[in-house]
Amino acid sequence: QVQLVESGGGLVQAGGSLRLSCAASGRTFSSYAMGWFRRAPGTEREFVAHISQNSGITAYADSVKGRFTISRDNAKNTVYLQMNSLKPEDTAVYYCAAGLVVTTRGRADYWGQGTQVTVSS
Repeated sequence: QVQLVESGGGLVQAGGSLRLSCAASGRTFSSYAMGWFRRAPGTEREFVAHISQNSGITAYADSVKGRFTISRDNAKNTVYLQMNSLKPEDTAVYYCAAGLVVTTRGRADYWGQGTQVTVSS
């Protein structure tokens, strides 16, 4: 069992930056791929980014490519999402996910509770 706890969300002006963190419990963090997803009000959950177990592979949604960076620190059992040049359309609840595989369609074994990101114009 893996528990995921997100933090770092908040209110920021357009053009600003935030860094989300997701702390995972357990001793097997390095065996899991990790991902970030988001859900804006009235919309479906959408893929943001994911990272492989050893950080060798990362992938991003087109809407965030070049602005967001996913990274992980296996020694700290934590995955990060650095978000720069934020836009109002980035406003959403951001969720961390873990699994042996984390796909862009949202296949994952574990999910966090989410952290709210609000970008004002």
